[in-house]
Amino acid sequence: MNQENDPALIKHLNRKGIDDAMVMGHPAGLFVLFFTEMWERFSYYGMRALLTVFLITEIGKGGWEWTNADAMQLYAWYTGLVYLTPLLGGILADKFTGFRKAILLGALIMTLGHASMALEGISPNFFYAGLVMMILGNGLFKPNISSMVGNLYPDSSSKKDAGYTIFYMGINAGAFLGMLLCGYIGEKIGWHYGFGLAGVFMLFGMLQFYFGRNIFGVVGETPKKQFEAELDKIADDEDEIETPAHIVRDRLVVVGVLMVASIFFFFAFEQAGGSMTVFAKDYTQRVLEGNSGVIFKWIDAILTIFPIIIVSWVLYGLGKKIYKTYPLTIIFTGISFLIIWFLGGWKVYREFSLEQTEVTVSWFQILNSFFIITLASSFSKMWEKVWNPSGPVKFAMGLALVGIGFVVLSIGSNSIPQGATSASVSMVWLIMAYFFHTTGELCLSPVGLSYVSKLSPKRLAGLLFGLWFTASAIANFIAGMTGSYIDEISQKYSMSTFFLIIAAIPMFAAVILLILNPKLKKMMHGIN
Repeated sequence: MNQENDPALIKHLNRKGIDDAMVMGHPAGLFVLFFTEMWERFSYYGMRALLTVFLITEIGKGGWEWTNADAMQLYAWYTGLVYLTPLLGGILADKFTGFRKAILLGALIMTLGHASMALEGISPNFFYAGLVMMILGNGLFKPNISSMVGNLYPDSSSKKDAGYTIFYMGINAGAFLGMLLCGYIGEKIGWHYGFGLAGVFMLFGMLQFYFGRNIFGVVGETPKKQFEAELDKIADDEDEIETPAHIVRDRLVVVGVLMVASIFFFFAFEQAGGSMTVFAKDYTQRVLEGNSGVIFKWIDAILTIFPIIIVSWVLYGLGKKIYKTYPLTIIFTGISFLIIWFLGGWKVYREFSLEQTEVTVSWFQILNSFFIITLASSFSKMWEKVWNPSGPVKFAMGLALVGIGFVVLSIGSNSIPQGATSASVSMVWLIMAYFFHTTGELCLSPVGLSYVSKLSPKRLAGLLFGLWFTASAIANFIAGMTGSYIDEISQKYSMSTFFLIIAAIPMFAAVILLILNPKLKKMMHGIN
């Protein structure tokens, strides 16, 4: 859709002083946020891909040789706190700093956190200090960049869900590249190199956002500045007029229900960095020989290069629109992509030069992001042009699909004897599980971000996004603690039983949401 065909969006952009240059039918500012979030997710998921496998790897191979249970518990605390601190970061931005300063400060703290983790070989204290800085920095960064995406669109715009889906593609492009490159370098070259590499791209993300910050007009300024800039124009925009109290209350109830539903989803989904990592390391056939090894090398090469091509094309489109106005934003992002192309090419060349093919444990985690990158635009078009069910229905679909993914894993692990500590299950089962998890994620996570933005009063946007991530904190903590029982349940029952338990919980929540859907639709008062 051309910008001329969406006058409400253009009016909204002009009123807020946002640059109205369009890329793929969406504000160019969306893509500045796209690349900022992309590099932040590179850093987070690049480190997360290494965390569990590093902790449980033998000391002789550079790891800490923790038990699965101990590693899962640290994973639970870390990922839980990473998603809990955004509640405080959202409040801080709403009351004092504004979104922009919070994002920049958070990015700086996370960059320092990665630098600290890269020094883990000198002292374990550097590793723990890095985790703390990652937790604090993410709290400032995460809720506020999501809030800025919502501010680019009027709530009535049909493009808002699609915009969040495109933004979500950026999230997963960064996650994919982070897990792919940091995971590979960490496992095959050295753990500290993997931890340190994640911080390099966090720095680039911070710089490209800083030099492109004026593209957002008054959006993200300190609360006082934004209020003063909009005060004389607010009467012209019905989207900014506070709605009646009972409507606000009803919509907040819906947001609350969706947040609770998200806990059931992410409890299952976040097994990826925990129990599914253990399954990949100890129970999956990862050494490939003969034709299987050659085929994998070619598939891995395609998986490495194809997403880099896609996001490079997105950068090219953005550069054509804003390079003259914001050259440093494009230059810093361009430099970071040159590094990515070099590392990707080096990885492919190195793998083809090796006789034996051993799939890294972290490789499986890239499948989720790869599927998102390839499927996100299709889901975006489906919601925008073909079928756009209510938010609760989309959430129910997501919950059901993540459950199906664990049913697949349960079937695949049927051949593992009770109490076995190792096995050689086909990679196909993990690949299928990640596919179902991804389709479920596309039905729930970007939609959740969009609905929090649409249903929340503007004065509470940062707080509500913080609460959304608080729900994820609860889910991550439960996921990690549940994953710590993988050995105990497998010994007492079976690995298949463990995954079947995980599958049943989100499926139950999906049924409840479908039952509540008519009531929730009514309580949204026209928002869909």
